[in-house]
Amino acid sequence: MNAQRRTPASPQSGRPASPAKRVERSLVIGSANDGQSAEITKDQSRQTPREMLINVAESEECRVAIVENGALEELYVERANLVRYVGNIYKGKVVNVEPSIQAVFVDFGTGKNGFLHISDLHPRYYEGPGALETEEIGKRRSLRQRQPIQSVLHKGDEVVVQVTKEGINTKGPTLSTYLALPGKYLVMMPWMEKSGVSHKIEDEEERLRLRKIFEESRPPENIGFIIRTAAQGCSKREILNDLRYLRRLWSAIEKRMQSSKAPAELYQESDLVIRTLRDVFNIEIGKIICDSQSMVKRIRDFLSIASPRLKRRVTFYEGKEPLFHKYGIEQEIAKIHSRSVPLKGGGSIVIEQTEALVAIDVNSGRFRRHTDAEQTAYRTNLEAADEIARQLRLRDMGGLIICDFIDMRSDKHRREVEKAFRMATKPDRARSKIMRISSFGVVEMTRQRMRPSLQSSTYLACPNCGGTGFIKSHESSSIELIRLLNLAASKEQIKRIELSVSPEVADYLQNEKRSAVVQIEQTNNKRIIIHSSPDFSGEKYELVCFNNRGSQVKL
Repeated sequence: MNAQRRTPASPQSGRPASPAKRVERSLVIGSANDGQSAEITKDQSRQTPREMLINVAESEECRVAIVENGALEELYVERANLVRYVGNIYKGKVVNVEPSIQAVFVDFGTGKNGFLHISDLHPRYYEGPGALETEEIGKRRSLRQRQPIQSVLHKGDEVVVQVTKEGINTKGPTLSTYLALPGKYLVMMPWMEKSGVSHKIEDEEERLRLRKIFEESRPPENIGFIIRTAAQGCSKREILNDLRYLRRLWSAIEKRMQSSKAPAELYQESDLVIRTLRDVFNIEIGKIICDSQSMVKRIRDFLSIASPRLKRRVTFYEGKEPLFHKYGIEQEIAKIHSRSVPLKGGGSIVIEQTEALVAIDVNSGRFRRHTDAEQTAYRTNLEAADEIARQLRLRDMGGLIICDFIDMRSDKHRREVEKAFRMATKPDRARSKIMRISSFGVVEMTRQRMRPSLQSSTYLACPNCGGTGFIKSHESSSIELIRLLNLAASKEQIKRIELSVSPEVADYLQNEKRSAVVQIEQTNNKRIIIHSSPDFSGEKYELVCFNNRGSQVKL
């Protein structure tokens, strides 16, 4: 007798689920894109195909690209020789207290001291009345309620810190004593109370369902949790497994805290591939393509724990042509490093990055579809809004950003461009704050900066111009050098002057400025020798003066 096959029951109703429902629910796993529902049908996935390309064939660099409809949407790059500290947890020692800025500098064992501000100091370090061992999530104490940092921390004190931002140029890494351990669906926050649900989960029923599942999982006391956007549609078992993993991880960190002497590393973040799978990979990504067999195995091992049903989406790329060339990603990356980015309609945006801020200018260029100048500005600005948001993600630029859109007279158009810009930045995982468009068409915004931008981590400042992009002309350099030769020739103790410059400047001095050099020699009875040095370029020069005995004399 044939055995009757039982249909799995729906977890919500207890009734057998239809085949269509089973297919739909099998797709509702993994993390959801920020601000969007995790539920997606097969038809929808065909309309918006997204792929994750992982290039690790070259051991020196790891690159992860998110591609949608053939266009590069996100790019993550990590060099093997560059040490990354963001997310790591250390036991550090206070080496300097600065009351004027209410901050301390902490030695956490990496060679460069970290910066810890009073706003990132957990109340568990406070003493006396009002001291607390825990604090509620989302209800941090204001600066007025905090004790002065000089009365809380002193030189030599030990603190447990987590790196929240990489050091940039001369600035050291930014630290916080509010720890956060991310899992696939949960973020554990030790020494905090209560739990919260990501604001990007907008469905109220889903928020209630996740809260109920989490409360039934019996989370530990004196530890706060945030349910991530990735938890949309996941099962109770998946949340429970994530909770168990985080509890084991925190238990291991606590043991290291007690046994280690500062400075010491307590926890190290995962590498780029695993972080991207944990934080970025979601139901909308239909395929993961990697060009390394060993990395494919690691990805499948990770997904077998986090999302077992998604292992089939991982494939190994066996083509002879490099992976990123095959998908046209290399051309997209070349555009990322360009100062000017063309828009589809003929306009362009120009990006200038400085240490203090990023300036972005929108140009209409050849955009002439409308006879009305207002419509031309409006349509160009709409295109620019999407492209600016995309470039901010790809280049990973942060801090203060100024966007100069084309002036529009219509208030309605300004509001619509502003709305389009906010919508375009919504999928960005980095937090941002956007001000309203001014009457001059300028938008001020801030974007969370967690690491150096792609440009600063890929390029070196030009040794000739110092990163400005400009050097003095040969004529300007020669005029300044003539003044310097006049100064040296006026000194009585100096009898011979030797000037080493670039071949181009030397040629200009010996031809165009030959009469001026001869006049200096005859007027002051000094000898001037000009050397053409191939090792010198731009404005670089070397001036050496000698006396009668042939000894060097300082100018």
